[in-house]
Amino acid sequence: MSYERGLKALNLEMTEKIPHTEYLDHPGYVRLKTGFDLNPDDPDEFRLANAAIAKVMDYDLFWNIFERPITRGRITKMGRAYFHENQGPDYEVYCPFKTVEEVLNFDPVAEYGIPDVDITAKIFQQHYMENQALYDSMVYTGGRYHTLFSACIRTFGWEMFLAGAGADYERFDRVLEGFYEISLAEVKAWTKTGIKAYICHDDIVWSSGPVFHPDWYRKYIFPRYEKLWAPLKEAGIKVLYCSDGNFDAFVDDIVRAGADGFIFEPITSLERIAEKYGKSKVMVGNIDCRILTSGTKEEIRAEVKRCADIGRDCPGYFFAVGNHIPSNVPVENIEIYLEALDEFGRRS
Repeated sequence: MSYERGLKALNLEMTEKIPHTEYLDHPGYVRLKTGFDLNPDDPDEFRLANAAIAKVMDYDLFWNIFERPITRGRITKMGRAYFHENQGPDYEVYCPFKTVEEVLNFDPVAEYGIPDVDITAKIFQQHYMENQALYDSMVYTGGRYHTLFSACIRTFGWEMFLAGAGADYERFDRVLEGFYEISLAEVKAWTKTGIKAYICHDDIVWSSGPVFHPDWYRKYIFPRYEKLWAPLKEAGIKVLYCSDGNFDAFVDDIVRAGADGFIFEPITSLERIAEKYGKSKVMVGNIDCRILTSGTKEEIRAEVKRCADIGRDCPGYFFAVGNHIPSNVPVENIEIYLEALDEFGRRS
């Protein structure tokens, strides 16, 4: 693990080995390797557990987003199917929006408010300084999860989001503008903190590709990304774009908007991105969690080698399992995976 190695990769400088990060939600493995309990109901223990396992697993960058919580206004509850020993399923599903007109008349700024930039900057800076000290051997990022598209999903839920946006693109544009204004205030706050990299998370696609016609994104989403990222670019902060699903169709659009790199799942093509942007952009991920979960030792090693063979000549490539390492991955498979990273990740 190395802060210097992570920072070099963000700046597209070759390192002696391919750097590494993960998104791990495996209480059993964390307890086995660190003695800490990965329990979100105990925030202090949870924080220490994440920092400890990041060092054990040799991260060079820690994926972090931190945003102002919603303390007023309406949001949709979509439930949760995923569970492990510290987190059960949530069967409560409720949407406060009953009609398309309610969606189209929604004003995010009036509902949630725009955070004060200076006050928010102090909160973000304290968070960053405390955690960069805790994660001292790796680069600790800033970022926002609910940027535009994901903000709509959280507020309306999928059904009413699609119904409202699809009913009237122009009226829904005003809704998107409100979410943009909220996100922009947080972006401006992050520019005052000293972070080296900012993760813009926005789940704009499904596993099959775009949710809306591509022209919709090019008119309503990507121009806002460009404006949103401009303060970060001016501050010299690297912008890493993160989305689940398959965003192959939009890689060039995201580059034109100003992204310095991508964080993506296995269904977005590492090969295609590396062929066009391997020397000029950061690339994080692509190792398939399905293979890590149920593959043989040979299959796990082959999957790591596939990504290493592509990423070895790309200075900004980071190993990572996409979407994440969940609690049903066998411990022995994680160990096989980490050994393969060490073997195949060396550049010299």
